[in-house]
Amino acid sequence: MSGAETVLTIERLTVDLPPWADRPHAVEDVTLELRHDEILCVVGESGSGKSVMARSILGLFPSRYVRPSGGRILYGGEDLLAATPEQLRALRGSRIAMIFQEPITALNPVLPIGLQIEESLSTHLSLHGRAGRERAAELLGMVGIADAKRRLDAYPHQFSGGMRQRVMIAIALAAGPKLLLADEPTTALDVTIQDQILKLMLRLRSELEMSIVLVTHDLSVVAQSCDRVAVLYGGRVMELGPIAEIFRRPAHAYTQGLLGAVPASHKPREPLANIPGAPPSPLALPDGCRFAPRCPLVEPACRTGRLDPVPIGPDHFSACRRSDAVLARAQEAAA
Repeated sequence: MSGAETVLTIERLTVDLPPWADRPHAVEDVTLELRHDEILCVVGESGSGKSVMARSILGLFPSRYVRPSGGRILYGGEDLLAATPEQLRALRGSRIAMIFQEPITALNPVLPIGLQIEESLSTHLSLHGRAGRERAAELLGMVGIADAKRRLDAYPHQFSGGMRQRVMIAIALAAGPKLLLADEPTTALDVTIQDQILKLMLRLRSELEMSIVLVTHDLSVVAQSCDRVAVLYGGRVMELGPIAEIFRRPAHAYTQGLLGAVPASHKPREPLANIPGAPPSPLALPDGCRFAPRCPLVEPACRTGRLDPVPIGPDHFSACRRSDAVLARAQEAAA
C-alpha cells in the first residue's frame, strides 16, 4: 500500500437488509481506504451496494431495518459505526459532507437557495444575517453560478439540473469539510453538464485539499476523475487498484465485462458488448463468487466458498480465483 496519509478506513463493513430477507446483506465485508487528497471511485451496476456503503459512513440509511452489523469505519481515529446520533449530526456537513444523486429531491422546494446554504453556515460556522448571506453568495460564485447574489432568492425549480447540482455542491462545501461523498452526482445530466460538474469537483478538490469518494456506474466518469477505483458487485469488492492499472490490466471477469461494455467510438454499426444475465437480487445472492452465474470463466470452485481481494500487483487487488486467465484475456484483447 502507498505511504500516503489515510483519511478514511472501512474495515470489513457489513450492512444488513430487513430480517425477512433470505440473505440479509446489502454490503458484506467491504474493506477500503481513502487517502489524503485522493478521489476514490466506487463503481458497479445498480444494486451492487455502492450507495449503501457511502451512506453508511454518515449513518444515513433508507429505513430503520437497514443497519450495519459488523466492521468499522474509521475517520480521525473514531469509529463512526460506534458514534452516537449527536456525534454524527455534529460530523455531517462540518467534517464530512455528501452530495446526493437527485438534487431536485435533496433540495427543499419551498425554500430559496440562499436560505438553504445559510442554514448550513449558521449550524456549523455560526454565520448569521449579512455575513451568512455574503458567504452564501461567495459559495455560489465558487461553484460557477453567475449573478450569485441575485440567484440566492431563487427556488430549486428555477434552476436547471446542472445548476441544482452546483447548488448541492455549494451546500456541501459551506462548512469547509475535508471529506466529500458524492453519490452519482452526474446521473441524469447530459454529457456536457457532466463534464462541467466533474471538472468543478476536480478543481475544488485541488483548491480545498479535499478527499473524495465518488460513487458512479459510469466508467467514463471514472476514467476522467479518479485516482483509484473499487469495483463492487453483489455487495462485495471485486477489484481495487489505481485507475490506469485497472483499465490496462483488469484482473476480475466482472471488471473486464464492464470495460468491454463501453461503446467504442471507432467501431460504428457493430453490436454492443454486454454482460449476460442480470445482477443478483440482494434478497437472493448466490453462493461462492457473486459473479459466478454470469462469468465466462467460471469453474466449480468459484461456486463455493468465497475469496477476499488478494494482491496481484503493486496496490492492485482482485477477488477472482481465475485472475491469471482474466489477465491473459486482457492481453489478447490488447494485442
